[in-house]
Amino acid sequence: MRIEFDTGILAESVRDIPDFPKPGVVFKDITPLLADPSAFSSAVDAIVVSYGRGHIDKVVGIEARGFIIAAPVAYHFNAGFVPLRKAGKLPYETMSESYDLEYGEETLEIHADSFNPGEKVLIVDDVLATGGTARAACDLVARAGGDVAGLAFIIELSFLGGAERIKDFDFVSLLQY
Repeated sequence: MRIEFDTGILAESVRDIPDFPKPGVVFKDITPLLADPSAFSSAVDAIVVSYGRGHIDKVVGIEARGFIIAAPVAYHFNAGFVPLRKAGKLPYETMSESYDLEYGEETLEIHADSFNPGEKVLIVDDVLATGGTARAACDLVARAGGDVAGLAFIIELSFLGGAERIKDFDFVSLLQY
């Protein structure tokens, strides 16, 4: 179920980069949003308000831009922050989840001891595209003992259909293209 939010200042802070990372792709760059204190704090506040303080135990940030957003969200929830990383980047015992991309396969890892059983977990990333990363994150959090309370994204590329892969979860995407 999608949670709706008024975009306000956020849309003005995203710039289009044509032909990046390859010809024909228009990359949605959130760097200006992160650099603007009003836009950045508005994005963090929107996510926190969408899920309500006191209801989240851990916030998972997906490498790498998800870390930037998830850390202040965790701070506002008085929750722990858990990094979800690409394979081979975490130093302790891990659990992993592989998923298909249009150009191959990717693997995400999380520390095996990241959650106490039943902890409410919010998964945060910058973009929801095809939904493969988001779905893999949900599956990995559940296998690690967390209860996925929802997901949050700055941008959703709705034409790629990623929402369909996470339709069983509450989620908020602050901007849709």
